[in-house]
Amino acid sequence: MNKLKERWGISSNFQLIVIFIVFAINGSLSARISSFCMSFIGLNKNNLPWSLYYLLLIVLVMPLYPFLLIVVGFIFGQFQFFFTFSKKMLKTMGLGFIFK
Repeated sequence: MNKLKERWGISSNFQLIVIFIVFAINGSLSARISSFCMSFIGLNKNNLPWSLYYLLLIVLVMPLYPFLLIVVGFIFGQFQFFFTFSKKMLKTMGLGFIFK
């Protein structure tokens, strides 16, 4: 735990717990929203092969995740941490031009 706190620049265990909670909520929320968007446009498990359905779901979740991370992090009072984290994530995905 101490290595993780040092790596992320966190001083308290409470802040670390809040960050873990934000990651958990954000992962579930981004998958739910992506699934809802796919069903809204008529793509679901019944009319697509399961492999194509989950591939499209992952493709939809990947760009949505960092933006939702900022929003959920803001709600939990950890905006600065998650803004920096999301910028790094988007740069890794090749979408770093968004924050220039």
